Order: sequence, then structure tokens, then C-alpha cells
Amino acid sequence: VQLQASGGGSVQAGGSLRLSCVSSGRTFKSYSMAWFRQAPGKEREFAAAINWSSGGNVADSVKGRFTISRDNAKNTVYLQMNNLRPEDTAVYYCSRNRVAYSFSTQRSMYDYWGQGTQVTVSS
Repeated sequence: VQLQASGGGSVQAGGSLRLSCVSSGRTFKSYSMAWFRQAPGKEREFAAAINWSSGGNVADSVKGRFTISRDNAKNTVYLQMNNLRPEDTAVYYCSRNRVAYSFSTQRSMYDYWGQGTQVTVSS
């Protein structure tokens, strides 16, 4: 499985970005997908996850601003980020759960990772 993330960039506080992650393979629709992020000098942290039937969950720090969605026909998961803040600056990684039809927000449950896309928010 290969994951290709895109859509990052530099925006001012209050702006928006939409990240995309395209997955190879035929089994995309059976797996939960997630976005994690890693700021300089910090651990990689959970941002949002979505299960196989599009039930989603986002971290408290982004609740009300970020929305995760998926299009199984396109093997793609999205992260819509609105009202961005400087503290959202990080490299954003998409990932796939280890187990089909399993949902988690724990990093250890995700084994395939995209290459990351940089998001920079200036004040």
C-alpha cells in the first residue's frame, strides 16, 4: 500500500487548506484512515480519523475547525482545515489502520504512512 499526501502550503491565520491522500490498492474502502501531525520538536499526534463507513473523529484541539472525509471510489481521504492557527503548523501524515474494519485514534494502530505534507500558518 502506498499513500500519497498533498495539499499542504503556507497560509495566514484564519485561512483554510484541504489535504488529500490517495491510497493504492483495492482494499481502501475496508480500512479506517487517519491524519496525524508532527510539529518541530514534538511527538507525532492524532488529528482526525475516519472509519470505513465514514464515521469520523477529530482531536479536541481541532474540533469545530477540521473535518475528515473520504471518497472510496477515488481511494482518497481528505482533511478540510478551516480557521487555521499558528499552532496548527506541522507536517501532516495520512495513515491506514493495521486491521480492516477496525477503528482507533492511536498511532500504534496505523502501519502505512504517507510521506507527509507541510502546513505552515503565520500569524
